[in-house]
Amino acid sequence: MSDTRTSLDSVVSIVYITPENGVFEAKNQFLTLAFTHRGEDGKEETKQYDRVFLHRSFPYDRPEAYISVQDSDKNEIGMIADIAQFPDDTAALLRGELNRKYYAPILRAIHSVRDKYGYAYIHASTDTGDVHITLRDASRSMARVDEKRVIITDIDGNRYDIPDVSALDKKSFRRIELYL
Repeated sequence: MSDTRTSLDSVVSIVYITPENGVFEAKNQFLTLAFTHRGEDGKEETKQYDRVFLHRSFPYDRPEAYISVQDSDKNEIGMIADIAQFPDDTAALLRGELNRKYYAPILRAIHSVRDKYGYAYIHASTDTGDVHITLRDASRSMARVDEKRVIITDIDGNRYDIPDVSALDKKSFRRIELYL
């Protein structure tokens, strides 16, 4: 009987970007990468990417680990195992880019919730000021990440974070309790 199982290594090849093979810089407000790797012929080559994009593989559990680095065509160049392995200035640059992309104001209080024609309209206070949030299908737009944390995604794709729903005042919690 032959073994028909395929090893993960033969299906997926993960290329890691490290401080030794990748140099990130900010140029014209874009993140760039000079990446040195072995080509198919086995020779070492350096490729310059004028714009790269960072994507968190585990945005809630491991926000600074397993960061996919992609080119402008959304092709993966490689993976950053952990931002902390880079020098402080590069790590700060990478964190800044991720914070910009994954920007999510923290909801502090919910002043009102109105339902009308299948939409929920929320007036809330965040760490950056008051906001008016519109949700389509509020129950699906409020996702529990764990027992305490909730992420709200509005109709435009903007995200709002409630790190601990139990820390909300009683009125705020009652206003959204039905949707959780």
